[in-house]
Amino acid sequence: MPVKPGTATYTSGFGERWNAQHRGVDLAGPVGTPILAALDGNVVAAGSSGEGPGVGFENWVVIDSNVGGKPVSTVYGHMFADGVLVKTGQQVKAGDHIANIGNAGSSTGPHLHFEYWDGGKMQGGTALDPVTVLPDISRQSSDGGSPDVDVSSSSNVQLVAVRSTAADCAGFGMAGGGELAFNIVPAEFEPWLRRAGSVCPEIDSPLLAAQLQQENGFRHGDNAPVSPSGAMGPAQFMPGTWATWGKDHDGDGKIDPNSIGDAVMSQAEFMCALHQDVSDIPGDAIELTLAAYNAGPGAVQQYNGVPPYAETQNYVAKITAARAIFTNPNSRGRFVPTSTGGNMQAVMAAREYLGTPYVWGGGGTGGPTGGGFDCSGLTSYAVYAASAGKVSLPRTSEQQWTVGVEIPIDQAQAGDLVFGGWEANGPGHVGIYAGDGQMVHAPTTGDVVKEAPLQSGMKARRVM
Repeated sequence: MPVKPGTATYTSGFGERWNAQHRGVDLAGPVGTPILAALDGNVVAAGSSGEGPGVGFENWVVIDSNVGGKPVSTVYGHMFADGVLVKTGQQVKAGDHIANIGNAGSSTGPHLHFEYWDGGKMQGGTALDPVTVLPDISRQSSDGGSPDVDVSSSSNVQLVAVRSTAADCAGFGMAGGGELAFNIVPAEFEPWLRRAGSVCPEIDSPLLAAQLQQENGFRHGDNAPVSPSGAMGPAQFMPGTWATWGKDHDGDGKIDPNSIGDAVMSQAEFMCALHQDVSDIPGDAIELTLAAYNAGPGAVQQYNGVPPYAETQNYVAKITAARAIFTNPNSRGRFVPTSTGGNMQAVMAAREYLGTPYVWGGGGTGGPTGGGFDCSGLTSYAVYAASAGKVSLPRTSEQQWTVGVEIPIDQAQAGDLVFGGWEANGPGHVGIYAGDGQMVHAPTTGDVVKEAPLQSGMKARRVM
């Protein structure tokens, strides 16, 4: 398996997603979670995928193996540069620690994007659903049991009932299910909620979980009574709405509003459609979507916002407030430091916000404000988080230059601050050194938090 049982969660499957082809599966877990070689083989690519910062995988590992006399490639994507632990040409064994889960490239949360190519990735082969080849992948976080096939040697892998696609992949790795906290919902709901969080990028698993709690307290089957208005099942679908949106997602041959799989996946698809319906109405899109679920999209359109119904307004307020309870603290933007992580944790904390918009005056020790960060707001957050609240930096880059001690730039270590844009009053810019001549920073208006090379003339300072 590409991760140890229980360390990551299957969040998104193989096949069509958001009108594009997802040529692998996603396994969400905290940044730094070990990635293991799935098969014996030879590393044919390691490091940059050649797509550039914030694009595609950004970094990857490709391992070529021999399965029954045929070439097979396994592909591992979205690691940070320092999370790739092998080199091209290296021989690896199944189970070797080859990389660490990251959040680089086209990714909305820390996870591993894992692919299996029959015939070889570089040889023009065909992408197969890894779950059909290595069936235990989808049970990584549930039972921790023994695999359904022996993958200790590549010669033991059996190919069964495979699906394939030769289409280009777009939008890989957007693991909305990875944002759900572990063990926060009833166990029977967790795999379905993680899958449902990847139906569309706007509706994530914590939101759906908070909605299920409000709707029916996660009751299902015989424990999910029909409401006085006729609403049914865990997601409380009205009969007319269920007739349109209910589907047999659990594959048991029945379209059952009391089935967890049918209800949760239909809930997600309906919420995604409602989000589109209210997209042109001014206001918070999630609040409007919830209001449409409760009162109907017609009411939201009639009032050009959340309707003035006490029930609907209470419904929206309770769900939006509860959403944070169900959010994984290790998902994007919620970094939890450890006592042994060292200053590298400042880099990890900042990386959780890659892709977040630059906002002048934005951010601080509590995270982004106004929808984003400026350069010193990002460093304030990263250092505060990495030090578990022990180091609170002043607000501006000029003031931050007065903290700690200056060190030669060629002696900078990951977690040190790097300053540039020098003016009469001091530095006009600051970032977090990530190693190998790279820094994580919030560049300027119109840009986003990114990892990029050091700028010319930068100086370093150690503040932890």
